Amino acid sequence: MARFEDDRHGDAAGKVITRTETRTRLKRPRMYKVLLHNDDFTPREFVVLVLQHVFHMSEAEASRLMLYVHNHGVGVVGIYPFAVAETKVAEVGAAAEKARFPLMATLEPESDGDSDGDGEEGDGGGGWQQGGPPS
Repeated sequence: MARFEDDRHGDAAGKVITRTETRTRLKRPRMYKVLLHNDDFTPREFVVLVLQHVFHMSEAEASRLMLYVHNHGVGVVGIYPFAVAETKVAEVGAAAEKARFPLMATLEPESDGDSDGDGEEGDGGGGWQQGGPPS
């Protein structure tokens, strides 16, 4: 609380002026999982190239994820804000369509809180998240 004297009215007595400060706290944006789905027609090499190009993975990371998706049917490529996830899904779809492969990526909302069962929140970027293979 601040104490100011109000001299505008010629009053020498001090007056108490209170100010209420409001702080806006931004809420974290809802995150979305980008899922890569297995199919029996897209070559493994193409999947690795797409993961490297769209998700900026190393060849080793992309190969591990490709094998995981191949063996389990679906895998989480990364967790992103909606606009980023939507763009990544569109980029995968465009690359697959251009190459005439049925490779498919989808997005789904991430559950609130801990999503990957390791006791840590996701980092919001690429890399292994829920369902990823052991390193």
